[in-house]
Amino acid sequence: MSTPLKIARRPIARRRALSQAPAIPEPTPRDSIVDCAVYVDGTRQPFTGDYAEAAAIARKQDGFVWIGLYEPRAEQFAGIAEEFDLHPLAVEDAISAAQRPKLERYDDTLFIALKTLRYVEHEQLTSTSEIVNTGEVMVFVGPHFAITVRHGQHGELGRVRQWLEERPEMLALGPAAVLYAITDDVVDAYLSVVGDVEVDIDEVESSVFSPSRTQDVERIYQLKRELLELRRAIGPLTAPMRTLSERHLSAVPDDIREYFRDVADHLSRVREQIGSFDELLTSILQACLARMTMAENEDMRKISAWVAIAAVPTAVAGIYGMNDRNMPELKWTYGYPVVMGAVLLVCLLLYRGFRHNGWL
Repeated sequence: MSTPLKIARRPIARRRALSQAPAIPEPTPRDSIVDCAVYVDGTRQPFTGDYAEAAAIARKQDGFVWIGLYEPRAEQFAGIAEEFDLHPLAVEDAISAAQRPKLERYDDTLFIALKTLRYVEHEQLTSTSEIVNTGEVMVFVGPHFAITVRHGQHGELGRVRQWLEERPEMLALGPAAVLYAITDDVVDAYLSVVGDVEVDIDEVESSVFSPSRTQDVERIYQLKRELLELRRAIGPLTAPMRTLSERHLSAVPDDIREYFRDVADHLSRVREQIGSFDELLTSILQACLARMTMAENEDMRKISAWVAIAAVPTAVAGIYGMNDRNMPELKWTYGYPVVMGAVLLVCLLLYRGFRHNGWL
């Protein structure tokens, strides 16, 4: 068994700002096409025509055409769908987006929907911080074609195409090589995002157990919400990856199935990490709530201690405030200093006792 090839990590280039030129009222189908290329025996062929010509060349020379699209509209995608006989339900999913990860088979064509993830950088985690941003990539794989549809401002596939073109032995395996490279890149991005989220969790954990008082409950809930979004993006992909790595599919040659097993293994690792993070956050949340309860109890003890100390002069003032003429110490020269001294002594004794017991 050959060792699975891995996509070299490279910084993801940001998409250039959209042109400010006036919009064309009736766009042509070419508007949404990012790249269209024909591959024969793993090598990109010189080609300057449209996707219909590319499809004809691919069928004639026993190669395949790879068309990359970005957020196409229905009228832009109609011609491609007709040319490659794509199922209407799959076309509808690819255009509308907002799909959960899944794998569908229509005759000899496979359709897979993937969630792409990007970690959102932030100086400090707050209760409203966006931690993970999602996008989507849909892939059609069939005889002599691979069609990719991307939604969102990240998850560019240009680097994946470049990586494959540098490895003609992979492209020679056919359109399934494109599907493998994309799923591998997407899952590797999951690993990177999970690593960045772990840093945020470590920061919150350190804050919860720091000596100073901090308000971390909202931040913990925010992290748990973001983990839930990760689960929704990653969890449903388990069954499709198992199908690609274990079941015999006409669109996936046996030579490339072992590569999907490697992707499935990475996906399992990501799912396990997310599960452990969720359990850790639950424990941190419980510890945070317990610490808040202890802090409130400590505050109540302090308040009760000061109330007890203040009760002494209050009681004495209340007694003397009755203005009873038969109080003998009222006519005694040292009566007032003695009473004030006694009040101060009792307050000091109470303060000392509360300090000794840890209430103050």
